[in-house]
Amino acid sequence: MKFNNFAFLIVFGALLTITSCKDDDEPGVIPFSEAVENYNKIVYASYEDSYNTALELKAAIDAFVANPTEVGYDDCKSKWKAARIPYGQTEAYRFYGGPIDDDDGPEGLINAWPMDESFIDYVQGNVDGGLINDPVTYPVISKQVLLDLNESISETSIFTGYHAIEFLLWGQDFSADGPGSRPYTDFVDGGTAANQDRRREYLVVVTDLLLENLQEVLNEWTPTGAYRTAFSALDYKVSLGKVFTALGELSKGELAGERMFVAVDSKDQEDEHSCFSDNTHIDIQMNYQGIKNVYFGTYTRTDGSLVSGTSLNTLAMLADDTKAKAANDAFVAVDAAMVDLPVPFDQGIVNSEEEILPIIEALRDLSDRLADVGVALEVEF
Repeated sequence: MKFNNFAFLIVFGALLTITSCKDDDEPGVIPFSEAVENYNKIVYASYEDSYNTALELKAAIDAFVANPTEVGYDDCKSKWKAARIPYGQTEAYRFYGGPIDDDDGPEGLINAWPMDESFIDYVQGNVDGGLINDPVTYPVISKQVLLDLNESISETSIFTGYHAIEFLLWGQDFSADGPGSRPYTDFVDGGTAANQDRRREYLVVVTDLLLENLQEVLNEWTPTGAYRTAFSALDYKVSLGKVFTALGELSKGELAGERMFVAVDSKDQEDEHSCFSDNTHIDIQMNYQGIKNVYFGTYTRTDGSLVSGTSLNTLAMLADDTKAKAANDAFVAVDAAMVDLPVPFDQGIVNSEEEILPIIEALRDLSDRLADVGVALEVEF
């Protein structure tokens, strides 16, 4: 959830002083409204995929809780990883006060991190830790209890969302070459770790809450949704300004900065996004894919179908082909650097810094080139 606006504001603040390169008498008409509508369709499709894959995760968790087996547990983990693929791409719609992260937005309930897992359940050195093991203070595990507690104690007191579910499914990660290894018997009456019934209850409640929060965002982006309707009615300079702001902040401040450089700098796996499941490399790839989806105007749905239309790249080529080419070259550079992204990422931040830093630099440059395109299109940042 966290992000650093400092570098982003420096870049865009400077760019606001640059005069647009687009001539007033250039031939042809730039199809701004078509690009906005295609963006709306991509946003809606990816949030719908995020909801549907979370629904599949819920079905697996409900089945596992009803009859805890190792096979069922593995299915829950598989469904969690599958759900992260479309959701990771939706991060490209943040950072401009949209329905995901405006004042009432549920982003902090869906994908907040880093989290201190000791608020939820036992951890190494404290077998009685967490809400699950404190039935006196928290006799009832309900959605409202989790909502009230989330981030109420500190920024890392995360009780909800994908990463709370991730911790319950994998447990802490102490392996150098794999994820956490919580046994499925933590959920079996009479099995390992106390309060197995409360652990099962927590897993169900937190997953139900995730679905409700995803549904809230999805509703805003339906073809008749309130936010989508208002967004479509904005002047293109405003709507596309929001889009370019999102892409620039995700590329530089969030992905290159908070999600990669901070972890490399600290060498602490607690600073990686999905630290329990070793899924961080997928998170990074999907966040970047989300940027590409928006800029090139295409999104491949989980069923393999394609949503596509007029893209920002098309607008850029019509407005300033030099800046458009520079942006395309920047994407090629990130693609090339991303090939060397180390897996698992928690070992990469310790042993393969030289493979991660070029990706960070390429993402930062991409943000700058996208800002150049935004200026050429005269959008309002």
